This record gives sequence, C-alpha cells and structure tokens, in this order.
Amino acid sequence: MRNCRDISALVSQGLDKKLSLRERFAVWLHVMMCNRCRNFQTQTQFIRKAARHYTDDLQSRLDKKL
Repeated sequence: MRNCRDISALVSQGLDKKLSLRERFAVWLHVMMCNRCRNFQTQTQFIRKAARHYTDDLQSRLDKKL
C-alpha cells in the first residue's frame, strides 16, 4: 500500500500524463479509503477544469476582438 505522499504525487502526475494501470489502481484503491487524498484529487481536478475554462474564455474573448 502506498502512502499519502506517493498518492498525491501520482494524482498530480495524472493531470499531465496517462498513468499506468498499476498506478491508476493504486490511486483508486487508496482514494477509496483516504478522505484527505480523495479531497486532494477532487480539488486538483476542479482547479484544472477551472484553469482550462478560464484560459478558453480568455482565448474566445481575444478571438472576438480580432
């Protein structure tokens, strides 16, 4: 079983690259049992979506001006 530090690193890496099946399973298993890591995963996914939405909105506003 991996510890919270390992899982949070994998969650962060998973935002930028596809994790292996073993890594995804380790995250899934740990997150099922650990509220803190589940919250971290949810929050990082939310921040990623919010940042993507923000940059898309800025790009569309820029496109309208040009």
